[in-house]
Amino acid sequence: MRITVLTVPDCPHAPLVAERLNQALDGRDAEVERIEVDDQEQASRLGMTGSPTVLVDGVDPFAVPGTTASLSCRLYRRPDGHVDGAPSLAELRRALGGAAAVDDCDCAVVDDCDCPAVDVPGRGRRGRLAPAAIDREPRTELPDPCPGDASPAPRSC
Repeated sequence: MRITVLTVPDCPHAPLVAERLNQALDGRDAEVERIEVDDQEQASRLGMTGSPTVLVDGVDPFAVPGTTASLSCRLYRRPDGHVDGAPSLAELRRALGGAAAVDDCDCAVVDDCDCPAVDVPGRGRRGRLAPAAIDREPRTELPDPCPGDASPAPRSC
């Protein structure tokens, strides 16, 4: 697994995303690269839609359809409507295929959990393919964050 974290210089959320990413990896073997993006051309080329952007094997699993490349601050909306400067630990675990993802759901009853899919709008739940990864081999689907739920409908906590 290759993880790329794209940030602008002095991004105030870079330490938070690094901390959460380390916790989500929990000792798993992964190549983690941190890139400081200095200009709009580089942001477009790398697929950065705000700082920080996390790419997993060249895919932005948190992409919002229609978002363009940007050097701006990126905010991540949680299921409860609040925003944060980095994906939550649970969201990162889901994106990385962690088995503990359902355990981190904020639902009151896990059996009734409708954990959010990584990419609710579609694309086979692959997220947005970063431009730099277009020439690479096709991506496989991300693992289902709520195993055992056969419902094709988008799910959310």
